[in-house]
Amino acid sequence: MQRRTFLGGVAVAGLAAPWLQAWSAVDMASAPVGLPLLASDLLPAGATLRELPKLANASSTPGHFQATLTAAPLTLPFIPGHASTEFWAYNDGLPGPLIELFEGDMVEITFINNLKQPSTIHWHGLPIPPDQDGNPHDPVPPGGRHTYRFNLPQGSAGTYWYHPHPHQYTAEQAFRGLAGPLLVRSREDPLAELPERLLVVSDLKLDRYAAIAPNDANDWMNGREGQFALVNAQHQPVLPFDAGGRERWRVWNACSARYLQLALPGSTLTLVGTDGGLLEAPQPVQREYLLAPAQRIELIVDAGSLRDRIELNANIYPRGKMGDVSPDKAMSLLTVDFTAVRATAVAALPGRLGSVADLGPVTAHKQVVFSEKMNMANGSHRMQFLINDQEYDMGRVDLVSKVNEVELWEIVNRSDMDHPFHLHGTQFQVVERELGGVITPAPFRAWQDTVNLRSNEIVRIKTVQRWSGLRMFHCHILEHEATGMMGQLKVV
Repeated sequence: MQRRTFLGGVAVAGLAAPWLQAWSAVDMASAPVGLPLLASDLLPAGATLRELPKLANASSTPGHFQATLTAAPLTLPFIPGHASTEFWAYNDGLPGPLIELFEGDMVEITFINNLKQPSTIHWHGLPIPPDQDGNPHDPVPPGGRHTYRFNLPQGSAGTYWYHPHPHQYTAEQAFRGLAGPLLVRSREDPLAELPERLLVVSDLKLDRYAAIAPNDANDWMNGREGQFALVNAQHQPVLPFDAGGRERWRVWNACSARYLQLALPGSTLTLVGTDGGLLEAPQPVQREYLLAPAQRIELIVDAGSLRDRIELNANIYPRGKMGDVSPDKAMSLLTVDFTAVRATAVAALPGRLGSVADLGPVTAHKQVVFSEKMNMANGSHRMQFLINDQEYDMGRVDLVSKVNEVELWEIVNRSDMDHPFHLHGTQFQVVERELGGVITPAPFRAWQDTVNLRSNEIVRIKTVQRWSGLRMFHCHILEHEATGMMGQLKVV
């Protein structure tokens, strides 16, 4: 029997995070699939894209950033004619407020947890010590608070974000709204004069009553995708393009599992930065760019001869979903209005943007293998997501590294679907990819903390950890992380 055919006829349990406590796999026999959802045309669209509010700095000392983030329920009249929708939000905003920092800053952010679940704040991608990174071992209880303190090293300018990372609760807290953008800026940014757009793409799944729907069977198996994709918490907004004909876009994929095959027909797109900062030189984008869950990019968008309204789309990307799922459809994320553009030409981009120096000789090797397995013990069908044939265990150390030792990690995807690999506490460099026995070197060096792997693909990365302590590595499809696809790295 073919595995995919078999999966199409069974159901994975629709477990929401609070009920995962005793589960190391997903029970496939008892949860519904495809609960009735709100019609996608009921969410208003077409408003002007709003700018993201910033988290205010309470400190008057230069180089010191001090603020408070509070996680709490937030009720909004989101759908006209329906009951209000309860989200969970940082500082009563969706997404959470923009945190804007500079290299060299000393940061102190107090987290207040007004949820009924334990939570943390994980500073996704930031090079900071493990004990300040909101790992699952450091939960803040309901009603509690914790102050995160860290320095931002020189060379850390990039596009980051923050979100919860409590064991067994991450997926639910994220899909209810807890995530926000974070920028680390350089005072010597070669693109600082360009108009900048910040686009945080998130996913929203509402039931027929406009309440946030719990995960169903397919969500736990494939990763959660709702019927709406939002930009800055708006449905298909309109972005008025700058009259000068060129903008710098920073784009976050803050979705639990949705892949964004980005396309803006007729425009010229140039990749200038990835998760951890600027590339060494601009790289042209051919038609589309794939942004996997948790990844971020910086793009230069040139209007060229466009003077009308063009949709920024998330085109179909076949990532290998399993089970009885509806066919994927292209989605419009927003409309770019080029009608105000007056420029007839733009200057050439700088030939050199930043420095992405090779990490140096490799002195250690590691292998991480993603896999999935059907478990039919005791008459119950269970789907297991594994790393190195094991489910996540908070009490187990899976790998050991040494501080400042350059390592080559071989990430292997032996599963039937794509998985985005994320390593905490550092940025890495992709060296090469291997698929079907064909090795393809990375076309350029870049700083990344998340990389996608296709089914049966191998990705090799160079990385180094700068602090001792415990780090996580996992699939950033949050439902897969929750159901076992995470490991622990001890740095000594």
